[in-house]
Amino acid sequence: MTEQMNGASVDENNCTQSEEMLLHEALRRLISTIIYPDGSSSSPAPLLQRIKISVSENGPRLGEASKNTSRTVIRWTRSGSPLRALLVISVGSIAFLTLTGLLVFMLFFLAATANAVIISSLIALAAAGGFLALFFACVTVFYIGAISVAAFVISTATISAIIAALVATGWVGFFWVLWLGTKKSMDLAKHSFSMTGSALSAYSSARHAHRHQELDKVSD
Repeated sequence: MTEQMNGASVDENNCTQSEEMLLHEALRRLISTIIYPDGSSSSPAPLLQRIKISVSENGPRLGEASKNTSRTVIRWTRSGSPLRALLVISVGSIAFLTLTGLLVFMLFFLAATANAVIISSLIALAAAGGFLALFFACVTVFYIGAISVAAFVISTATISAIIAALVATGWVGFFWVLWLGTKKSMDLAKHSFSMTGSALSAYSSARHAHRHQELDKVSD
């Protein structure tokens, strides 16, 4: 009975830890399992086996960790001012643009690598023919130039989009702060006007009461 209760408590603790795990913790465990294998064994497992084991163990936790991180960020955003929401939106937009540019560049890089391998094999096969080898060398140079131009265009577009997001966020934040300052100033002006009006009404009522008292004394 005690062992069953201990097993249930261990399961509950594991569930609580998996529910509370954030994305950076899951990524850290995924990478640390690959780089720093279990030291109990004398000889570490090969790299591919470690990657497979780490992905099989920590892969299902990434989805739950992403959900926990998103809930934490949403909770943190809702608990603060609108400027905090603006900060979260701007950081998310910049991260999304950066990851999109990196993904597009990696696709171009993989395509260039595959083309370079294919062209190199064809050059090796056509080494006997000088004209054909020259042709494939020109094609290789063309592909390298195209990849360089694509990398330059993608990086320029990504950096421009990030700068545009930063400028837009700055202007939105500036106008938001200006609007908040104007609203606070108007509220303060209304409060001061109301306080001045109440003070003037109290002074006028006290003066009228004093005058009525003087008139009553004169009539007496």
